[in-house]
Order: sequence, then C-alpha cells, then structure tokens
Amino acid sequence: MSITILRTPDAWWVRTPGGAARIDTEATTTSGLLAEHEQIEAARGSRTTVDPATLDLVSPVTAPCRVVAQMTNFASHVKDSGLDPGTVPLTFFRKTSGSLSGPFDDVVRPGHVRYLDYEVEIGLVIGRELPVGTQVTADSWTSFVAGLVVTNDVSARDVQLPKTQFFESKSYPTFTPVGPSLVLLDDDELKRFGDLRLRLWVNGELRQDSVVDGDMVYSPLEALQALSRFQRLDAGDLLLTGTPAGTALSAPPKPVEIIAALLPPALKWKLFFQRQAQNPKYLSHGDVVEVAIGTDDGAIDLGRQRTVVRTA
Repeated sequence: MSITILRTPDAWWVRTPGGAARIDTEATTTSGLLAEHEQIEAARGSRTTVDPATLDLVSPVTAPCRVVAQMTNFASHVKDSGLDPGTVPLTFFRKTSGSLSGPFDDVVRPGHVRYLDYEVEIGLVIGRELPVGTQVTADSWTSFVAGLVVTNDVSARDVQLPKTQFFESKSYPTFTPVGPSLVLLDDDELKRFGDLRLRLWVNGELRQDSVVDGDMVYSPLEALQALSRFQRLDAGDLLLTGTPAGTALSAPPKPVEIIAALLPPALKWKLFFQRQAQNPKYLSHGDVVEVAIGTDDGAIDLGRQRTVVRTA
C-alpha cells in the first residue's frame, strides 16, 4: 500500500486518513528518511495530525544527490522533435541537485534566458545502493526504487540548443521543481507504472497529457540496466524518465530543416530563434505552471505542483 511522504523545512510527515502526522526522526536527507521504516510506520498510526494544506512543503528529494535524466524517452516527444522513435537510442544527461526546488516555489528565469520551456516527468527515487555492475532484472528492478515524485524538467532552450549544453541549460536554480510528495510504492504498485498519466498546464491550458503505456520508449527497467553499466546510484538519488509531446519546442518543418542544415551554424541558430520568437508557448514572467501525475483510477496519486515563473 502506498505511503505518501511530505517534507517541510524542519520535519518529515506522512499522510494519514486524518491528515499529516509528523515522523519522529532526526533524518535530514531523503536517504536518511528512507532508512527509518519503524518511524514511518509509527507515524502512520498516529492520531496527532495537522491539515496538510497548512504545511509549507519543500522538495521531498534533498540535495546533494545525483539527478540523472533520460532524453527523448516518449514516442510522441521523439516525433515532435523530428526523430524516429524506432531508432532513438537510450541516452542520459545530468542535472545539478542545486536545481531542485519545492512544488510551490517560483521558477526563476535567469535574465539572459529568453526561451524557457517545461517538461513534466515522472521521477524515480532510488531506495538502495545500485553499484556499477549490478544485475538489474525484470524481477528485481522494483527493489531499487523507493517511490515516485512529480518533477518538471525546466529548460533554457537558447542555452541548450546552440551549445548542445544540456547540463547548464537544465541546471539553473529552481529548474527541477519536485513534489509535492514522495509516494513510496510496493512492488505490485510499481508494476502499474505504465498506467500513470502525466499532465501539465500553463495558465490553465492543458499542454501535455499522456499515459506511459504506449508512449514511453525505454522503461525504468531498461534505464536502470543501462545506468548500472557505468553510473552508481544510491538511496535518495533521482532519475527523471522523460516527457511526452506538448513542450514549447518542436522540430521545424522538414523542408526548413533541410535548408538550415546547409547554413553556417551561427546563421542557422539566428534564423531558428527568430522563428521561435513567434512561438507563444515559451514561459514568461507570471505564467503559472501546474503539473500532476497519477493513474486514472486514483489508486496512485503523486500529487499536483503549482509554480509561478519569475524573471531574475
């Protein structure tokens, strides 16, 4: 049965039918909290609760940690990027844990960034160490995952594309809102991963809406198998699993792409961003971004985050 964990600046909480119960723990990190099984269970049975709506929630994933993300991992997004889902490789990039922020914090756009984009993603929170060389199987992959979180992989496209610089463009402070909750799931619940629906709204307009099954290219099993060949993971680390179609950025029409390929890089990107300047979907100061992930039947609900874009 799922357990919903909340975090405030000075405490950890567990949701109960009566509200939010404080966990009696001195843990200050996600990895430390995940080891406190008895304390979590005790809090679940507590009758002393508060209204969760009164809590000042922060990211349930703490820094420092590893933040690893999968690239173009939904078929709809792959097609929207002008690529073939049948040939796209399983690839990763890193984000700094300094980009983590709370589910209701402002997203701060640096002054030099003009084209700010959004990407709703399911975050896998690692539950135990996964050393390089570990054999991850269909039967064992769930044992490495403690639970899931809502994330938004915010991206500065005018930094990412001309410089092919994923690390910088996705790592500015507040560029990874996480939460509102860390939902701990058992093996059977994690096997319903494919039933999860990802949705993102900007100013009330639904921009992204997709179910994992039928759209995700590489599963968490395949991602963990690939990572185990070269990247150690530990409890509390975060793996972002890709986003569906609907982001502000999309591939140009094929004839335009063919012509652009013949141009010098500086001119190509100048013309590309002149065209992007006509795209109203990029985030602006004051925009409200809401993100929610869960199964349609409500059995698994990772919660809903709400952030406001602010220009530095």
